[in-house]
Amino acid sequence: MSHLTTRRQFLKAAAAALAAAQAGCKILDEQEDSPGGVPTRPLGKTGERVSIIGMGGWNIGCAQEKDAIAIMREAVDSGITFFDNCWDYHEGWSEELMGKALAGGRRDKVFLMTKVCARDRKGAMRHLEDSLRRLKTDRLDLWQFHGIQWKDDPDLIFGENGALKAALEAREAGKVRHVGFTGHKDPGFHLSMLAKPFEWDSVQMPLNILDVHYKSFQKQVLPECVKRNIGVIGMKALGAQSGRIPKDLGIGADALRRYTLSLPISTLVCGIETRENLLQDLAVARGFKPLTPEDVVELEVKSRGPAADGNIEQYKVGNFGCDWHHKQGGQG
Repeated sequence: MSHLTTRRQFLKAAAAALAAAQAGCKILDEQEDSPGGVPTRPLGKTGERVSIIGMGGWNIGCAQEKDAIAIMREAVDSGITFFDNCWDYHEGWSEELMGKALAGGRRDKVFLMTKVCARDRKGAMRHLEDSLRRLKTDRLDLWQFHGIQWKDDPDLIFGENGALKAALEAREAGKVRHVGFTGHKDPGFHLSMLAKPFEWDSVQMPLNILDVHYKSFQKQVLPECVKRNIGVIGMKALGAQSGRIPKDLGIGADALRRYTLSLPISTLVCGIETRENLLQDLAVARGFKPLTPEDVVELEVKSRGPAADGNIEQYKVGNFGCDWHHKQGGQG
């Protein structure tokens, strides 16, 4: 088989995969401009609209306190409404910073999400109260089970004294408005969570030009979320905090962000540590138009070889992620 024939077959398969991911989804057509200049999209069936790029909680925790607060406040004032965080990011410091940044009237301008690490009801309740205190708020717009990457995660969460009970109680009490889950290890774990008897509001997953080739969330999980009208939150467009894809493949961050935003997702969490990062991502978001299918496939062609063994996506093949509850013996 010739090289040209192989390339044609790959291009055809890649185009088909893109079509499958977008099938039946109107989210890209439902993108709207906003006063701040950052477009918004619906978050699944929640009735909420969020900015197409979001503030990543882990990265902003790496900045100096004064700078982090200034960056987040400028982000809100510039039209970024989706704010991501997690109970264990920098041992709670990321939530502390975000709480300080959103104080003084900005809290009500954002859709605030954080994640819970505990898998049991008691531990999850404690994490929730910690997060509310640090974020200086009385409610979360979205609470997500963090880092689904162990075979027992779904059963622990849905167990008799599992964390789902905490989420349902918190939602009933008005402390949590919507419930979802996250993870970046293997699409099989996401599919196990989606198979549980619960109407998820959101699912967060890695989506980038490498993912389409190896343990692909784009191919396996994204279509299921689209079919069920679950809000999809993209992450790791650059290949995690280290930015492996730009470094290893020489593809610019702008093109990588645009690739992921061209998929049927609600928002893309961006790792922003400096004002330069913020301005770069705002430039991508403002006036965003999806890539053409040809542009998408071309990026996928460039990434096929480097993606083959998953080495660049260390969060899939390495020992990374949420293991807090296992270190606690499964309890909070």
